Amino acid sequence: MSALFNFHSLLSVILLLICTCAYLRSLFPSLIDRNKTGFMGTFWKLARIGERKSPWVGAACLIMAFTVLFWS
Repeated sequence: MSALFNFHSLLSVILLLICTCAYLRSLFPSLIDRNKTGFMGTFWKLARIGERKSPWVGAACLIMAFTVLFWS
């Protein structure tokens, strides 16, 4: 089933995008910061969410890992 139609998979994809964009911005800030508008601006916004909500995103990653390993 596609991740667009399965809510659990959709949340996993969004959470992984947030974590990946925040990590890439910490390594290569110019890569993410130069595109703040348009389609590429979505990745900048996801990186900002990952940076500002870091403890909550980390907790969500732990919960997601627990559910993927033991619940599915």
